[in-house]
Amino acid sequence: MSQSADPQVAVRRLETFCARYPSEFQQIAYSPFGLQALVAVFSASDFLSEELLQHPVWLLGLLHAGWLHRGRTREEIDAELADWLLSGSLPSPALRMAEFRRKQILRILLRDVLGFGALPEITEELSNLADALLDAAYSRIRLELAQKYGSPRLADGSECGYSILALGKLGGRELNYSSDIDLMFVYEGPGNTDGAQAISNQEFFKKISNQLTDLMGTYTAEGMIYRVDLRLRPDGRLGEVCLSMDAAKNYYDTRARDWELQMLIKARTAAGDKEPGRQLLEWVQPKIYSTTLDFSHIEAMSETRERLNEKLSSRRRATGIDVKLARGGIRDIEFLVQCLQRLHGGRETWIRNSSTLLALVRLRDKDLLSDSEYSRLASAYQYLRHLEHRLQFAADRQTHLLPEKLEEQALVARRMPPGLLGGQTTPEALLMTLNAHLEHVQEIYERVIHAQQTMYYTHTPAQPPPGGLNVESLPEPNGPDAAPSSNLIRFLDQKAPGFAGSVARARLGRSLTAFEHFLERVIKRDDWLEALNGDAVLSGYLLDLFAHSPYFAEQLMRQPEYFEEIRTMRLRGRSTSAFAEIMPLLEDAVEMRRFFLRQMFRLQVESICLQVPIFETLERTSALADAAIASVYRLAVAQAFSANPPATAGYEPGSQMMVIALGRLGMQEFDLASDADLLFVIPDADLPELHFWTRVAEKIVTILSSYTGDGTMFAVDTRLCPNGKGGALVQSESTYHEYFAKTAEAWEGVAYMKTRAVAGDVERATSFLADLQKVDWRRYGQSGRSKQQLRHMRMRIEKELSEDNPLKTAVGGYYDIDFSLMYLRLRGAGLFFKVLNTPARIEVLEQMGHLDPNDAHFLKNAATFYRAVDHGLRLISGHTEGSLPNSEWQLQMLTKLVRRWVPEHLCDQPLGLELLQIQGRTREYFERLFGEGRS
Repeated sequence: MSQSADPQVAVRRLETFCARYPSEFQQIAYSPFGLQALVAVFSASDFLSEELLQHPVWLLGLLHAGWLHRGRTREEIDAELADWLLSGSLPSPALRMAEFRRKQILRILLRDVLGFGALPEITEELSNLADALLDAAYSRIRLELAQKYGSPRLADGSECGYSILALGKLGGRELNYSSDIDLMFVYEGPGNTDGAQAISNQEFFKKISNQLTDLMGTYTAEGMIYRVDLRLRPDGRLGEVCLSMDAAKNYYDTRARDWELQMLIKARTAAGDKEPGRQLLEWVQPKIYSTTLDFSHIEAMSETRERLNEKLSSRRRATGIDVKLARGGIRDIEFLVQCLQRLHGGRETWIRNSSTLLALVRLRDKDLLSDSEYSRLASAYQYLRHLEHRLQFAADRQTHLLPEKLEEQALVARRMPPGLLGGQTTPEALLMTLNAHLEHVQEIYERVIHAQQTMYYTHTPAQPPPGGLNVESLPEPNGPDAAPSSNLIRFLDQKAPGFAGSVARARLGRSLTAFEHFLERVIKRDDWLEALNGDAVLSGYLLDLFAHSPYFAEQLMRQPEYFEEIRTMRLRGRSTSAFAEIMPLLEDAVEMRRFFLRQMFRLQVESICLQVPIFETLERTSALADAAIASVYRLAVAQAFSANPPATAGYEPGSQMMVIALGRLGMQEFDLASDADLLFVIPDADLPELHFWTRVAEKIVTILSSYTGDGTMFAVDTRLCPNGKGGALVQSESTYHEYFAKTAEAWEGVAYMKTRAVAGDVERATSFLADLQKVDWRRYGQSGRSKQQLRHMRMRIEKELSEDNPLKTAVGGYYDIDFSLMYLRLRGAGLFFKVLNTPARIEVLEQMGHLDPNDAHFLKNAATFYRAVDHGLRLISGHTEGSLPNSEWQLQMLTKLVRRWVPEHLCDQPLGLELLQIQGRTREYFERLFGEGRS
């Protein structure tokens, strides 16, 4: 009850039902989904609630038969309808058929509201129901007339066939709960009936058509069966109610207006004899679909749409939003789909389909709609149709108008499928989502129409932009048989031809969808579009990003304002990395997080587009992370002090705690999606406030690693503190000294050789780390134990983790370099480096004579190669990867990225082969170093 759309009304109706039908209620209550179904009807539909209060056995029958969980076929409905008509004692066939319709509507509504049927299934079942009722009514009427006049015959003596053609939503099998049904009647040809009172075939089928229309529209106590609309037949209201095959062909050959041909896209034989309808629709196909790609068709249809919109908007201006006729509404989506079908269906028969949703899929398949255009149109169509259904099944009224009263809008919102409103059920969410869909459809409609005009009136190939592009994705010019580009990109031909030329030559591959989503934002910003159109280098940067980083392409799609960072890069070159000066000026965690993410984007774009050396990028990324930690440290101290001040009177917290980075951040090789290994240390004198500083450390970790709508800065790992997971988050200096002097294992000593102070009392922390390393050297370096322990540790990692991250941990991986440098550092009297990145360590060791110049040169190249490959993988996927991709397109993308950051001789062969050679030579050096006799 609490989850129903209208609990108060549902309770009232439930009480009435229980009072009238206690036995039936008990049976329903014990049936699976029985109570859910009862409450769903009572809160969703007034007219069906009344039906249930009159016919409780309808629901019991549905529950016992299990018909809620699957749709019913046309054949099943036909069989049930035949039994229904034979078993009933009602004198009026119209009443009996209207009652059957309502019973079936009850079943279909429950499948809809309870989520057992998707929109296409619901509309198809509604259409099957209409087809069955039409066919039953036709068969009954024809039988009665044949008994009086005989069977209609053609000149050759064969029986004359008669087809009931469905148009509009019924033709597309997309019927609403309360739709009119658009029909057209066609018979095979002239002749006479063979009865005693013979009449012409024309007169016979005219009688059938009129009686059928009257029967379907007869008002009964259960409402009408269906309202029939014949205005789409040839000559409309002035035309014959039914036509012979020859008359229909003559009309569509000589007099049919353009919109009448378009309307036949949805035509199909719904009832009667199949053959006449099939022959007519097969004959008219070439007239419906263009084979010359003549844009005049789409112009004419667009003008028709404009006239309809003007007429309807003036008529309904004061009555609220019409989800069918509003700009961007259901009719515009259907109109747009039919325009594209009409224009391209002559050469692409695959797109000839009467279903709007299926036609959208097929238009996308043939690249006549982009993925983003398809996604938005399909989402809008489904939302609008669900909304239309909720408006109609409340009272079985043919309405498309959203109510204007707020409380009525709230009820409609609660009746909508919750996923369509983002989990909300408020009138504000309903309107906001509705308006967003209407705007998207309007925008796509205008763009696609213009794109078609450009495509067929403009054949001059775009000129290449001036030099300066940094794009490695310029294919051969499109040949005459090349598939057309998306409507969105073709739209640029008019608005920004220079930019359109660059886009047309760019191989965006699987990033095309994200690029088109971004373009939808760009075309609304004249300043952006003008900049991209007039500056080939800027457009080259943008396309470069989309071509080589699916992750940042996706981010730019979601945060289009990041484009300003690319514009700034174009104007000013590389950023200054003055993060430590800017971040302290930010006031809260939200501002800090947004600044961090935007600057991370900027640094990675520079890495791609400006080909910044890999270790320089990592150093700048590390500086950004340092600034974030330092700023968050100050914020965390202030928040902890405000929430729960220190226990010691007069204690003023400031920079007493030391925040120390290990691992990649400690080495200044922090990258996109890296974790930050952090330690929190306080002087012994501050131990009385350990609880306060623990709260500060917890806040630091939370702010840095919390996931929000903006994203997260980076994950924090604190497990490298003494005793790992079992150790306290914040520990004192003396605890660290004692642990490393007595307890720490060799791997911990090695890990702490890659440490650096990043926040708090940095000067004290640097001295503290120097002292720790002396302890480390005395235990492992001076005693000569380091070589075998490091080798054993490396072999263990290789054995246990090489499958997870072969680039780093397998034979010859990055760890071979890392462990070699750590051993040389221990052997060299425990050198304490303030500059810790790998090239700097190699340089110091070479200058001190611990590394042969040739080995040093190779190790620098190998480290650069490994970091470049790792960095490229992160730019592609947005997270750390441990091996080369299996996908060929990703491998090609990675290869292009790596070539930007490594020496030329390291990229003159396939990436996989280069990796194998570097791994082999790296392992050879590792074995040579660790196999030496000296310690």
